[in-house]
Amino acid sequence: MKNILIIGCGLIGSSILRAVNQKKMFRNIFILEKSKKNISIIKKLNIKCKIIKNIKNISVNFDLIIFCTPMSQYSNVILKINKLITKKTIVTDVGSTKELSFINVKKKLKKNTTWIPSHPITGSEVSGPKYGNKNLFKNKWCVLIKEKNFNKLHLLKLKSFWKKLGSKVILMNSKQHDVIFSITSHLPHLIAYNLVKTATDFEKNKKHNLIKFSAGGLRDFSRIAASNEIMWRDIFFNNKKNMILAIDLFIKNLNSFKQDINLKKNKQIIKKLIKTKKVRKQIILLKQDVNKPDFGR
Repeated sequence: MKNILIIGCGLIGSSILRAVNQKKMFRNIFILEKSKKNISIIKKLNIKCKIIKNIKNISVNFDLIIFCTPMSQYSNVILKINKLITKKTIVTDVGSTKELSFINVKKKLKKNTTWIPSHPITGSEVSGPKYGNKNLFKNKWCVLIKEKNFNKLHLLKLKSFWKKLGSKVILMNSKQHDVIFSITSHLPHLIAYNLVKTATDFEKNKKHNLIKFSAGGLRDFSRIAASNEIMWRDIFFNNKKNMILAIDLFIKNLNSFKQDINLKKNKQIIKKLIKTKKVRKQIILLKQDVNKPDFGR
């Protein structure tokens, strides 16, 4: 493929930039970025690419266009990029929810456009091109959304693109994707935000200095809760239906723990704690983490 357009060059976008540059996957790399701060950082990378602030200034036909912006910004860009799309163009994104965005994007893209959403399962609590990493996708899952009437050749090309970046590719439909990640990713982030809020509320009400004693659980949750707030607001809103179900289930289980503690139900709570410990072993067995103890770094 000759030309790639990366729309938005934060953590994920700049990591794609670094990776495709290092592997020489495209003849020409274009970056659409509005942030002066981000542009300044990108220029210091000394990567051969063309940085564009306005789509009106582009007159290139692209093989691959990747949305790396928060999902709330998609609609502002889609109609503007239609003129850049040809029959050979593949349009994808890196957003964390798919069902609603798949429908909305499909409506606004010009007819017969290949729209295959992607979700690289990687990232960090930090954001911006300063933290980009060419190896960010190595040995990480990347979900491709396969819906009806997809272009088989384009799907193979997109699959090949992510594999060259080091990802392990798996196919799902958008509904299945959003249900799975509402539990494995979206709910944990919501819990992290809420736990940190609970700690700060407690600290304020009880006038105890909690934060300086946050080594351990609160410390780890605070890392997750340091993630980009715009991105996570968009995820919560776009996956609202599944998030509400996940929250309801979490509250149900939390109340069950509350009852066990209140009534000192020894057998019940020990059984729950042992059962949940097994999940950690599964995660390590599936190579989603390493079996090394964390002694508070």
